Amino acid sequence: MTIRIIDVTDDASFGLIPPCADPSFDHRTCDYWEDVDRGSKAARPTWLAGGPPPAPKQRPANPFATAFSDASDDSTADEAPVNPFAPPAAAGPAFNPFAIGDDDALAGNPFAPLRPARPSGPAGGPRKLGLLARGSAVFGSYAKVLLADDAPVAYSQFGPLSAYPRAQRLRDLYPQLPEAPLPAVITCIATTADARRQGHALRLIAAVCDDLAGRGFAAVEAYPERSTRPDATSAATPEFWVAAGFTIAVEDERFPVVRRELG
Repeated sequence: MTIRIIDVTDDASFGLIPPCADPSFDHRTCDYWEDVDRGSKAARPTWLAGGPPPAPKQRPANPFATAFSDASDDSTADEAPVNPFAPPAAAGPAFNPFAIGDDDALAGNPFAPLRPARPSGPAGGPRKLGLLARGSAVFGSYAKVLLADDAPVAYSQFGPLSAYPRAQRLRDLYPQLPEAPLPAVITCIATTADARRQGHALRLIAAVCDDLAGRGFAAVEAYPERSTRPDATSAATPEFWVAAGFTIAVEDERFPVVRRELG
């Protein structure tokens, strides 16, 4: 059997992500770890078609907006009040050389250092691919796929703790965990149903840990979930992580923490 491990960095490698064992979930549309409040593991086919992000919600009517607008014009009822001191819209925003958070403003500042373009995935591509591409210029890839004889059979997602707010929230529950150096995290590990019990997941985690060590991380953590169906959890079981060389850093009946020091 020929084994290859591919970094998920573009449309072609994104297309190799294998399906979840439970079809109600989908690695390709999951934002459970990235969105701490509204994230979901659910299969959402519309996310795979790409396209623009959802339109922002309509703002409620502003009862004070009529102070600077024509109250008889219904089209202005939901718009922000007119600022009589603002320059005409046609003139565009004034250049602020101190607005270091505004890349467009810095583009006209000859004293500002050049910044690399922010990776955001292919324009109009799957939203999940955009999430995986966020830190590629600085961190590297955020996911890997293992292929056995060219068939994708296992998937893992990982990255710096800062990329996964839900992992940070879970970690904040346990003050006994070391605060420095902060670990990398592995959020997801999964094997297709037909390829289980062949060591593919353990082999993929070993490759992820070697990769993270090469990127300078001193430790890596994962946050498995107890008392749930194996096909419904993205982070496997504590027993799996122990077999992969991790130790149980925090024992908990629902969300234990496993940790591995990287040498």
